[in-house]
Amino acid sequence: TETKPLKNAGKTLADLRQEGGMFTISTPIGALNPFAIYYGFMSVFLGIPWFISLKWCQFMYFITRSKFDAKRRLPVFFSHVWGTALMRLSRSYPEMENLHILQDLYAKKQPAMFVANHNSWMDIPFLGATVGWRNYKLVAKKELSIIPILGSAIKAGGNIMIDRTNRRSQLKTLKDGIAYLKEGIHLCTFPEGTRSKSGRLLPFKNGAFKMAYKAGAPVVPISIVNSGKVMPPGWMFAMRPSYKNAKIIVHEPVETEGRTEEEVAAEVRRRMIEGLPDYQRPLEQDTA
Repeated sequence: TETKPLKNAGKTLADLRQEGGMFTISTPIGALNPFAIYYGFMSVFLGIPWFISLKWCQFMYFITRSKFDAKRRLPVFFSHVWGTALMRLSRSYPEMENLHILQDLYAKKQPAMFVANHNSWMDIPFLGATVGWRNYKLVAKKELSIIPILGSAIKAGGNIMIDRTNRRSQLKTLKDGIAYLKEGIHLCTFPEGTRSKSGRLLPFKNGAFKMAYKAGAPVVPISIVNSGKVMPPGWMFAMRPSYKNAKIIVHEPVETEGRTEEEVAAEVRRRMIEGLPDYQRPLEQDTA
């Protein structure tokens, strides 16, 4: 019934229809409306050539013992093609502000750690679209590696997977991240460590800042606005277009030289909060 709580983030069908319209339906793995069905269809349709391309890359790495495309640029390129095509064909490409900051950074040929707030699955393609046609690696929790196609992209692209329950995994993540930055490869991550269900910025974990600090790389704060309204908790796919609904704001890089890790994290957080609307800003007790 419409008033009985469902498994969609504790929302009732009435709640979901208030978000996504009268044609919203609930399924065991998430809510759908007509736009979400279209978005899901396009994800899978475009995902077939993406998946084939990734498997070809993995085959080439296997037979050449990773001598082919040693920095794993091709999987990142194919993933970017998929994400860009999907967002363009579904009117889900967000508005972006201050991209000139990244052009200045790229002109210096300086690797950086890109960090953004996180409250929707849309944040991953949004962050990729912001960084653009560059070789970058995600630092993400290992659970993402089991998601169909996305898991193949993560593995083929040499992205960094972390198991937060395993100390050895944490140390390897730190070591691999520092190595990538020193090789000139950008890193991207969400320093909250998980999606914020409330939409408000959560406290940061220190791994990203430790990597950047030890590698001497700047940290680029990115504010992602309204992605939780495009794909709220409880939905299988985006329920509305991101165009004119979501926005990305790039902030000036925070240099690590001359600062402590704590000072870098605090300054990144301050700038990220500046770009967020009130409803996404942390409550006073969560500002640390």
